[in-house]
Amino acid sequence: MRLKLVSLLALSVLFSNQAEARDQIRVVGSSTVYPLTSSVAETFGKRTGNRTPIVESTGTGAGIKLFCAGVGLETPDIVNASRGIKDSELDDCKKNGVTAVMETRVGFDGIVLAHHKSDKAYDLTRKEVFLALAKEVPVGGKMVANPYKKWKQINPSLPDQEISFYGPPPTSGTRDAFVELVMDAGCKLVPEIAALPESKQRLACGTIREDGVYIESGENDNVIVQRLQVNHHALGIFGYGYFDQNRDTLQSVKIEKVDAEFSNILSGAYPVSRSMYLYTKKQHFGQVAGLKEFLKAYTSEDAVGEEGYLIEKGLIPLIPELRAAQRAIVDAEESVQERGQTRENSGGSPKKN
Repeated sequence: MRLKLVSLLALSVLFSNQAEARDQIRVVGSSTVYPLTSSVAETFGKRTGNRTPIVESTGTGAGIKLFCAGVGLETPDIVNASRGIKDSELDDCKKNGVTAVMETRVGFDGIVLAHHKSDKAYDLTRKEVFLALAKEVPVGGKMVANPYKKWKQINPSLPDQEISFYGPPPTSGTRDAFVELVMDAGCKLVPEIAALPESKQRLACGTIREDGVYIESGENDNVIVQRLQVNHHALGIFGYGYFDQNRDTLQSVKIEKVDAEFSNILSGAYPVSRSMYLYTKKQHFGQVAGLKEFLKAYTSEDAVGEEGYLIEKGLIPLIPELRAAQRAIVDAEESVQERGQTRENSGGSPKKN
């Protein structure tokens, strides 16, 4: 009897250790969402006594790939994303055993084109940005390698200044959103491209030039900010939060005569706005200490409300009904698979909501 009791106690300890085999949450993903999650992680560690979660900036695409690699304590628990997860990525998750993915929206962000304050102000349309950055553009009725070197060549009213951009790489959610919200939108306004077959349209709209005009600057948006301090005539592409924290030296480009300001992003007037997300492995609940509690802290009014501490980090808050909906998802531990929907029908911009 005594031996049986000892065995039962040993099994109890074993299962207890398995249930909380890791005492520190791991987060990977978007450089745009990184400052927000880092702030929540620090606050969570101070207020709860839990170990402060590890947050890594890997870029959205690379982060989702790490997240979907499998279930287990050697894999991340959460991925930050500056775009919605793709159906193809959910399929990869499923193939690797990640079958219960929770989606919670953090808030909104605007993609800002910014440059040094000493430079002339810009007011650009998405069509002009497309013509400046596309790999091929129509000239004389034919698609040719982009010949534009200066803004004035695109529109005589624009500055006689060389076109130069620092921006994110293809693995970045910011790059994905920029292509969708700026390049694709501007491309559709070019009649010669609209007349092309759909497959050629997609290629023409989404392919950025590779002749040195657009310089990929890695997943760390601070690198882009630093480069703009040196090259005063270049434009940088990054999230609103990075611009807001550096507006002492940077100015934003107006897009279709609308400033990239908090109120304009919140109202949907600024045309380059997007949602930011967290994706969490529901299968890690009970395996990683404090995981659900961390999500509760992240979706709390104290963090993401209209007077939450993340506002100072550049967060544009969801409307109250949507904030309540994110908390309900966490409470119910509801996965994307259980809801049967992905970003395409969950809304993606302030204006849509």
